[in-house]
Amino acid sequence: MSKTVYAHLAAMIEADADKVALRFEAETLTYRALGEAVELAARNLQALQVAKDTVFSAYAQNCTELMIAYYAAARLGAVFVPLNPNLTAPEVEYAFKHSGATILFHDGFVGDVARAAVPAGSLYPLKRLRAPADGLPALEEATVTAEDDFLIIYTSGSTGVPKAILLDHAAQVGAATALASMWGLTKGDVTLVALPLGYLYGLSTGAAVGLQSGGTVAILRRFHPRDVLEGLISHDATVYHGVPTMYSMMLEYCEQRGLRYDLSGVRALICAGAPLPEEMQQRFADRFGKAIQNYYATTEATPVFGTFANDPKPIPRGAVGRAAPGLQVRIIRPDGTDCENDEDGEVLVRAAATMKRYLKSPEQTDAAFREGLFRTGDLGRRDGDGYFYLTGRIKDIIIRGGANISPSEVEEVLSSHPAVQDIAVVGGPDRIFGEVPVAFVVVRHGASITQEELISYAERIMSDFKVPRTIHFEAELPLGLTGKFDKKALKARLQA
Repeated sequence: MSKTVYAHLAAMIEADADKVALRFEAETLTYRALGEAVELAARNLQALQVAKDTVFSAYAQNCTELMIAYYAAARLGAVFVPLNPNLTAPEVEYAFKHSGATILFHDGFVGDVARAAVPAGSLYPLKRLRAPADGLPALEEATVTAEDDFLIIYTSGSTGVPKAILLDHAAQVGAATALASMWGLTKGDVTLVALPLGYLYGLSTGAAVGLQSGGTVAILRRFHPRDVLEGLISHDATVYHGVPTMYSMMLEYCEQRGLRYDLSGVRALICAGAPLPEEMQQRFADRFGKAIQNYYATTEATPVFGTFANDPKPIPRGAVGRAAPGLQVRIIRPDGTDCENDEDGEVLVRAAATMKRYLKSPEQTDAAFREGLFRTGDLGRRDGDGYFYLTGRIKDIIIRGGANISPSEVEEVLSSHPAVQDIAVVGGPDRIFGEVPVAFVVVRHGASITQEELISYAERIMSDFKVPRTIHFEAELPLGLTGKFDKKALKARLQA
């Protein structure tokens, strides 16, 4: 039987207690000190009536206490609900009530929003987890198993009700084991985390995976391109995780100022969350001498595809990588039959960490699976060498007069123009064709281009019916809570 999350931390403490586990601003915690902080937090939680199966939440900018809360929940067998600090009061209120949480811990940054969202009797400052233990009773030991519920993660839908994804200990341990194998993580690695710990990518894939591997994790309070670039050097980081927008902002920050940072010590710059434009990937490599590597997962299933540290062959152009360790994958046609190599279809997977269910939504859970495999909603294909390619989202497909257009394909073409910094393509309403591609473009600093010039450029590369005939030039593109471009907001503008 697999271990629990806390059992893995305890093993790290026993193996290398004096090794640095966490760094955050002026604070440094060894594995021993982290274990002591977790034990103290668990006793403080117990004093607040948090026990096995109790649900509690934390709402804050990145800080040490969020990781302490993660492991204290694991220690008690409680269920932890991390929330992104950019959520609004109604969103916090919904997650708090829907999850069944009894307590919301918060920091000063979100204090006003927390007080507007949750009754005062359920609110505590996050620092309460580290209050002195004087007079607190010893922990009541509970039997915690790998199959026990552990995390509830709310997805970042900009409209409608967000989905609540329930994960157990086995999922967290399994994902970390698979990712450590894929990326070759060791206790010598230093992972820099600027992704929000309120989402699985930052909390688990970034921070918890680094700690389960026995390495050091350096946490930044928030993302800023300068802070990340300087942090990669000052912390001697070897691993960094980001979404494409983050890498684009790091690149633009340096290009505008003529800056170069020596990233030679970083062995893995990992990118997930959205398609990574090849043109931006090349510019990043040209400036920093380091390649960004693709990685693909969903909150419901992790890990899926990525680059193996020991793969002797370079990833083919356009591929997202190989199947992660232990992955079951099918690519199917609309009729449910399996696609041949190099044939696009719907990607179905069961990963090392696959959700137990959507909380309080059995119908949604049933619809999310097909013959035991999770329906990712992505279109993709596999080549004869076992590399996978993602070609679009099923729901994002633009249907122009009956012809399917993948927005990511159009974005790839337009982003290859040297004047284009950022690009998002969505379907806009059309009286004749029903729907047509519309592009929103941010022009690179110091560059200029007209709509006609960009359309002419696209016409030379892809089929005429795929070329956007309307291009909106923007100072910046709206971002969702996870740092991806908010296409729902852009579509709403077009619909209006």
